[in-house]
Amino acid sequence: MNLNAHGLLEGRYPLHGLALGALARQALIAEAELTPKPGLVDRRGSGAHSDLSLDMMRRSALAVEPFIAKMAYRSTGRRLDVSLRATLAVVGREAETAMLKATGGSNTHKGAIWTLGLLAAASAIRPDCDALTVTSAAGVIASFEDPQFSASISHGQEVAKKYGVSGARGEAMRGFPHIVFLGLPMLRARRDNNAPEHIARIDALLSIMAELDDTCLLYRGGKTALMAAKNGAVSVMRAGGAGSSSGRERLLELDRRLLTLDASPGGSADLLAGVLFLDAVERNQPDIHPDKSTMEHSHGTV
Repeated sequence: MNLNAHGLLEGRYPLHGLALGALARQALIAEAELTPKPGLVDRRGSGAHSDLSLDMMRRSALAVEPFIAKMAYRSTGRRLDVSLRATLAVVGREAETAMLKATGGSNTHKGAIWTLGLLAAASAIRPDCDALTVTSAAGVIASFEDPQFSASISHGQEVAKKYGVSGARGEAMRGFPHIVFLGLPMLRARRDNNAPEHIARIDALLSIMAELDDTCLLYRGGKTALMAAKNGAVSVMRAGGAGSSSGRERLLELDRRLLTLDASPGGSADLLAGVLFLDAVERNQPDIHPDKSTMEHSHGTV
């Protein structure tokens, strides 16, 4: 077995691993470029993140891609058990190191590595399955403790404990309900109503923001920021969503409010990337899980 520097097979590397990595990278870039997003990095600027930029988000996505592919490859044919959880944790830490190197030390996608790593692994284990089956498998993986878990506590874990919310791991263990029951259905409902794609994606984000106890918001601005984001997202959706004139006005008001609070719904953004990833996985399944006669298919797109 000939492995490159990332531990990926050279030559005839299994297409599904490369394809899932590519779709993860595309989902991250699509999320970053989506505009306007309240408090988040987008084409207009850095949002509430003075240390981030759109170009940095793109570089980070490219740096993370091979490790998501590696997670998918190393999950193929595996059981949903603690051994797999340990494997993914090791690769996840490698991805974080690559991210920090690409960004000069800025945390652009730590939460997204967790989300997309689990979803890519579950997609490799449950090929040709729908989003609910994939997220359920991801939830089983997330339920196992990382055998190499560090004693240090992340900001997200600290906030989750302080405010009594589930945090990123709790979301994953429950099978990513904000993805499969809110974001993904909203994305597809807006498409069914012929909304422009960027509007469908913004409304998917808002549907998540309206319900998620986002630890990024809690960390930066406490309950005040969380409730501002939730209430603001609900207000936009009640006004008809980002595609209506009233909804867009309220969306921009929400953006200004979060900037004033120096708060950003980063957890919701990570889950939107998960929405876009799973949507693309379902739409590109023939390219991701081909039979032996079609191994030269393209990698698909978000």
